[in-house]
Amino acid sequence: MIKLIALILKFVTCLVAYAVGLDLFFRASWTDVVWFSALTTVVSYLAGDRILLPRIGKGNALIADFLLSYMVVWIFGSVLLHNYMQIAWGSIISAVIIVAGEVLVHRLLLGSHNEVNHKHSNVSNKFAYGMEMSEENEPLSKK
Repeated sequence: MIKLIALILKFVTCLVAYAVGLDLFFRASWTDVVWFSALTTVVSYLAGDRILLPRIGKGNALIADFLLSYMVVWIFGSVLLHNYMQIAWGSIISAVIIVAGEVLVHRLLLGSHNEVNHKHSNVSNKFAYGMEMSEENEPLSKK
């Protein structure tokens, strides 16, 4: 259920970001905006949230999401909208809006992940320190 809410939130964030970044500046059609949103949502969820987020943490996953959304708009926007140089501003604006939404998605996903781990884990979260003591042996001095 949490994953579905995260996907919906991610898709809506992408819709808003691409509507602002592409539709207002470049008059992209709603079909383009929806396809960009769907592509970014699927790739970002699979690569960013399922693979990178648990391994590299929130901060680095946000950087990866920024780069992913920037590159999606830059590459596909320059092909579909035929405007290579000006697409950079749409890419930056869209990527910033998407990263702002990703902060909420990552909190939601990591919060649900931690709750599941706490319910099923019998291991204490406290540090367990051990100390080992022994005597110094100097075999040459005991002749």
